[in-house]
Amino acid sequence: MQPTAAIRARGVSKTFGDVIALDEVDLDVPAGQIHGLVGPNGAGKTTLLGVLLGLAVPDGGTLEMLGTPVGRALAVPGGVAGFVEAPGLYPTLTARQNLAALAALRNRADGRPDDVDELLDRVGLHEVAGDPVRGFSLGMRQRLGLAAALLGDPRLLVLDEPANGLDPAGKRQVHRVLTDLADAGATVVLSSHRMDDLAALCDEVTLLSTGRVVFSGPLGKLSAETGDLDHRLVTTDPERARRVVRTVPDLRLLAGRTSLSSGDERELVVRGPEAALDDLVVRLVAAGIAIRELGPVVPPLEAAFLALTGADLATQPADEESAR
Repeated sequence: MQPTAAIRARGVSKTFGDVIALDEVDLDVPAGQIHGLVGPNGAGKTTLLGVLLGLAVPDGGTLEMLGTPVGRALAVPGGVAGFVEAPGLYPTLTARQNLAALAALRNRADGRPDDVDELLDRVGLHEVAGDPVRGFSLGMRQRLGLAAALLGDPRLLVLDEPANGLDPAGKRQVHRVLTDLADAGATVVLSSHRMDDLAALCDEVTLLSTGRVVFSGPLGKLSAETGDLDHRLVTTDPERARRVVRTVPDLRLLAGRTSLSSGDERELVVRGPEAALDDLVVRLVAAGIAIRELGPVVPPLEAAFLALTGADLATQPADEESAR
């Protein structure tokens, strides 16, 4: 039976000379969850992934994976797989030969052979199974790396930018593989710079900045950490909508930003908390104004990332119209 927590880290620290890569990191990842790691360059994501895969040993703290304490390099328990930075592949071998070689090296303890062709089909590489890897694009290499990590049916998958270089079809395929794994009870920890991927996939996220955890928890809690967000509002009657916005407490209409993306003159931008936006919707409907679009200018996860890591969310508009 799988343990309740796939990963439990307490006070994990790692330094490289004078550089503090991880600064007393706590991390809890329940089994059967897709957990995202996000942070700016140099935040410590790659170091943490390396620790989880047994490629680095923490200088301090404790780490449990799949219920087993981990304390030295290359000593992660069975059932853990993945890659950091880029999957290691043999460029002169074909995709099928790469997986077959890795499967032979792993020599599964349960005696069941891995179906290499089934794995290649699963990640969308069946058509190029006989092609040398040296001709593969970045996205194809990432998918082959994912297939390699799936050898042996891991219970915990640790992946560094698995959707890097993927076209929309490839990204959908990878997303489907990861969600199917989680639905079957496996745990996935992944890092990504693509906030839309993390928002679509992850149950919870951990945000790192300069080696420290600045947030860890469900995506739904991020809005409380972010503060007021800018939302794009498109209605059938922008002039009346403008007047309605001014009646909503705690809601501001931003001037000079009425055509952020589409050039549609019906488009307004408002700033305020979620409760004020809910109030706005009620008032617009009561006024008989149809809402064509109401959504964040910056996705909530991206806004939280920028706010919690100290980055500027956006250049502020020169002026604001009063909401009163």
